[in-house]
Amino acid sequence: MTAATAHTTASFAFAGGRSGDAPLTWGQRAIWHAIGRTRPNDHYFNIGRVLPLADRGTPVDLPRLTEALTALLVRHEALRTRIADEGGEPRQRLHGEGRLEVRVVEADDPQVAATAADALLSSLTAHRFDYAGEWPVRFGAVRHAGRITHAVLALCHLAADGHAAEVLVRDLRLLARRGSAGPACASNPLDLARHQASPAGRRAGRAALAHWERGLRAASPTMFPTPVAEPSTPRFWTGRLVSAALPRAVEALAAAHRVSGSTVLLTASAALVAAGQGHPVAAVMPIAGNRAAEGHRTLVSTLSQDALFILRMDEAGQDADFTDLLAGAWPAALAGYRAASYDPADFDALLDRMSAERGTEVHPYCCFNDMRLVERPAAPRPAPCPDESAAFRSRGVLDFPATQDRVACRYCMHVSGDDSALTVTLTADTAYLPPHTIHAHLRAIEEVVVTASAGNPPLLTELPALLTKTEEAAR
Repeated sequence: MTAATAHTTASFAFAGGRSGDAPLTWGQRAIWHAIGRTRPNDHYFNIGRVLPLADRGTPVDLPRLTEALTALLVRHEALRTRIADEGGEPRQRLHGEGRLEVRVVEADDPQVAATAADALLSSLTAHRFDYAGEWPVRFGAVRHAGRITHAVLALCHLAADGHAAEVLVRDLRLLARRGSAGPACASNPLDLARHQASPAGRRAGRAALAHWERGLRAASPTMFPTPVAEPSTPRFWTGRLVSAALPRAVEALAAAHRVSGSTVLLTASAALVAAGQGHPVAAVMPIAGNRAAEGHRTLVSTLSQDALFILRMDEAGQDADFTDLLAGAWPAALAGYRAASYDPADFDALLDRMSAERGTEVHPYCCFNDMRLVERPAAPRPAPCPDESAAFRSRGVLDFPATQDRVACRYCMHVSGDDSALTVTLTADTAYLPPHTIHAHLRAIEEVVVTASAGNPPLLTELPALLTKTEEAAR
């Protein structure tokens, strides 16, 4: 089998859109602040997608692809918006015309095209964007025998979040196949920024931060207050659990307790953080998509911001088990998601004020991000029997796929996957969670959810011992 061969580039121009200038949206500002805390490793925030085009359908050659990419740029203003940082106050600049390139990789054999696309994606996302001097998207393509087999998109997080990336993939597929993607979204980042800066927008932001203040006052200042080890080098490690046992277990618990599967995993994560650190109340920051407002469903922008989820372990009762937390977790999660759109500058001011009042830094430093976009099935599969669970768990993968020098958090959990397996990753500061503790948390989440779905939920008082057991096994 031969590999992909030479790389070439094709240049194309876009024109016809409007131009303009505005402050950053709240979602853009949130990412801008995170970038500032993570530089020079801010390529961590890049988003990548691969669109297969070799299946049956209208053949796509390079001219047809560049025509589709041109239409995509005109259709979505975020893709032609750069960030100008003038005097420390960033602003978004929308351009009506410009020129981009698509990097093309030739695949000698169609069987290596997918591998070549993955390699091209890694290359395009591996380095940080020049936010003022570069368009916030990089395009690539794999070609075999004159036909484009895969289109590749590397996105700056200032232009798109995970949901927006899926919108772009869908639109590009339609534009490449049919030449049209239907009516464009009426909303755009420029006008959203202007609304958020208006009196009505400022009032909504203040109401959201009132929820944050109430929640943070109920919790400890931070979830991980004390370093427990010398940090590793690099300091931040990502542990990964690929679990075939979790999908059906999560579905069964969600259906039985009338909550979402995401809430099941968020609650398990929060409960184990509280148990491991001895907190009566857990404060976790799940990422909220902020897509419920009219016009935001197909808006290509970065709308995601941190929400606040407060889990009251101290109110569950002495003999409570994990499933007893789920009824209260559902409304607590919804309340947090409703209060997840606010000005990050006002958020920072709130944390500064609360830190001064309490005499120590106030920040949970504990994040949760369910990146799946698919709703829970209406008729979930039954929970696996014990023998099935054991077989599924024996096929699991537990490893450390990545490290980072700098991440602006101490505990950051991500969930992805599908009905066949869930991938749960935990990126953590090894000064607070050494590598064996990272793996312990991942194994413990699987243990809690799977045993609870089988009708044997652990008592809350048993969670510290469960963490200790999984940590000893991980050493």
